[in-house]
Amino acid sequence: MLYPPFRPVRSASRRRFLKLVGRAGGTAAVLTTMKEMGLISSVKAAKKPTLHSQQGAGTRVVILGAGIAGMTAAYELSKAGYNCQILEARDRAGGRCQTLRGGDVLIENSNIGNSRIESNSAQTCSFDEGLYLNPGPARIPYHHTALLGYCKEFGVPLEVRVNENRATYFQDDEAFGGRPVLNRRVVNDTRGYISELLAKAISQKSLDQEISELDQARLMEFVRSFGSLGDDYRYTGSARAGYTSSPAAGDRAGDPFEPLGLSALLDADFWSYKLHFGEGYTQTATMLQPVGGMDKIAQAFERQVGDLIEYGAQVSQIRKTPTGVRIVYGAAEEAGEATGGATEKVLEADYAICTFPLTVLADVEADFSPTVQAAIAKGGSQYVNAVKVAFQAKRRFWEEDYNIYGGISWTERDITQIWYPSTGFHSNKGIVVGAYIWDNEIGNAWGLLSPEERMAKAIEAGSAIHPGYADEVSAAAGTTIAWKNVPYSQGGWAEWEDEQREAAYKVLLQPDGPIFLAGEHLSYLTGWQEGAVRSALLAVEGIAERVALAA
Repeated sequence: MLYPPFRPVRSASRRRFLKLVGRAGGTAAVLTTMKEMGLISSVKAAKKPTLHSQQGAGTRVVILGAGIAGMTAAYELSKAGYNCQILEARDRAGGRCQTLRGGDVLIENSNIGNSRIESNSAQTCSFDEGLYLNPGPARIPYHHTALLGYCKEFGVPLEVRVNENRATYFQDDEAFGGRPVLNRRVVNDTRGYISELLAKAISQKSLDQEISELDQARLMEFVRSFGSLGDDYRYTGSARAGYTSSPAAGDRAGDPFEPLGLSALLDADFWSYKLHFGEGYTQTATMLQPVGGMDKIAQAFERQVGDLIEYGAQVSQIRKTPTGVRIVYGAAEEAGEATGGATEKVLEADYAICTFPLTVLADVEADFSPTVQAAIAKGGSQYVNAVKVAFQAKRRFWEEDYNIYGGISWTERDITQIWYPSTGFHSNKGIVVGAYIWDNEIGNAWGLLSPEERMAKAIEAGSAIHPGYADEVSAAAGTTIAWKNVPYSQGGWAEWEDEQREAAYKVLLQPDGPIFLAGEHLSYLTGWQEGAVRSALLAVEGIAERVALAA
């Protein structure tokens, strides 16, 4: 709705206004405002490459890796008549799209000096039937339309994953005496103080004078509503932050919390990114997950292309030939070493799509150009060495004691996050993710520890958020993964620095002769399955264009 008088806003003033919105409400507020102003459009469903039926008849494509990217490429190419074969070193499809259930064995293999991980160490998951952990991808943003499109096409049922929850906690040893503080108190008190400061700036006419007096008046009303300010535009607390005793029947109106002090909020590190983490483009509601585990997506792809996959096939060489590519591979052993010798096989094709993580590809003998080889090595050094620790709790204490139904608590301790399950509400047991680490300094240190040591540290740190935590969870019913130690992954996901986006990343986007690369690492959605899918579709389109030109 437009309020009179309406007139165009000059661009310089508009930019300044958007900066003010960003300071008050974060990235999400800016994106929403820009959308309402018509400056950006809504996300549209991903379009697949247009491949004509039997266009690829007689064209052979070898796909290295049966992760989400590899299976996406095989599915689309095979529908157009391409002769595809997938080589996968593991005994399963999905790559990092994996779900651990009771009885599953998790292999880690570390030869790093001083590591307490023995080569080819194994954990056997002991979760009860129906309970699981997604050690890799665990959520799907609503705007990841390419992946969600395949979920719809393949009939993968989805459910809501609670990502943000105002009933969870922030904890910092350096603030509030180390006590955990309710998410809703931190968020709403911070918003109130920021709004009060902005109101003072408006009243003192400290804003850009190109914003009219009428707009300033409206902005004052906006910040009062946004921050739950009083009539005097001061923040003195709000029921939005919750109650020490909740409203109830009779004369029980409820007692709101006293506001947290602004200085104390600044002393905590919540504001650096944790406070607005859920406002990020990839973290906002609605967040989704497959019913029963993330590997339901991998299994759905596998049902489409499973007959094209050769499992236990570890690639040792990628070679160019005058007519295409030659792949040399052998049977993969459990520890991640090829047996070689009599098991060596050769596969020739017109094109190859390699979806290996760059950490893995860097160790494969290949005929890449020196520029591409250098870019692979550089990209391989950009990986996040993520760590997760999970426990089967003896009871759902987060629901029974804290009224937490899904979501994430944050701490400044190494574990970074505690995730609460978004399924099985009010059942007897559940899986709590007791650590999710993506800081490489911490992840590298935890990767050197034995699984038992990781779980012990996670329990100790989690006790700062939930007193008595050690009585609720134990290493005996826990599991942990350090992705740097996982064979055929050797890292969690790529995280490019800006300068490398302009250098190595752009090199790897281009095919090296008949060899195309694909995977989450070749997208601006690294760490997300959507990035893997979209990267695979680009490779498919590139091969289709080559074939069409040669026809």
